[in-house]
Amino acid sequence: MRVAIAGAGAVGRSIAQELLENGHEVLLIDKDPKAIKVEMVPRAEWLLADACEISSLDDAALERCQVVVAASGDDKVNLVVSLLAKTEYGVPRVVARINHPSNEWLFNESWGVDVAVSTPRLLSALVEEAVSVGDLVRLMTFRQGEANLVELTLPEDAPLVGSRVGAVTWPADTALVAILREGRVLAPGPDDTLEAGDELLFVANQDMEEELAELLAPR
Repeated sequence: MRVAIAGAGAVGRSIAQELLENGHEVLLIDKDPKAIKVEMVPRAEWLLADACEISSLDDAALERCQVVVAASGDDKVNLVVSLLAKTEYGVPRVVARINHPSNEWLFNESWGVDVAVSTPRLLSALVEEAVSVGDLVRLMTFRQGEANLVELTLPEDAPLVGSRVGAVTWPADTALVAILREGRVLAPGPDDTLEAGDELLFVANQDMEEELAELLAPR
């Protein structure tokens, strides 16, 4: 998979390193010469250019990318890159970094964003996830389709403890995608049994979150 990353700062370089280790082809783009640190990610392609300009994105051959990551420290830049990637080059998947929570409402499909990642929101969600049992915690929002990645740690007194996954009537537009149990990641099957302390990961329509929370840990 070919991935273009706009923004070669610490965040962009870290993403690039992870993707390269997973066997993907990565292009890093930045207009600041000081950000072009080829020695830090030597296996990536590098382009000194303004990712907000069509000519730069032409040079980057963005039409050959399956994913574009707008990872700069400027929300305006990330929005423009996302919009151009989606509308001008038809990139199938656009992921954008949100630097300031007050701008979160802008990062949606109208700006070409498929997945918006807010670092402050993600950190606060991880804190909640670490200390909350029986509370539904939203970890990430997938703007396209209005679905969220949510987590709940099943309390001991939850009525679903001991139930088979396949026997539970889950809310509409909700999918149990993983169970984290004692340091293991389980792909849930219909015959798997839910246990107290299980961390359950769902992709769920945001309108179904309240119903899901009530099913898992009714108040």
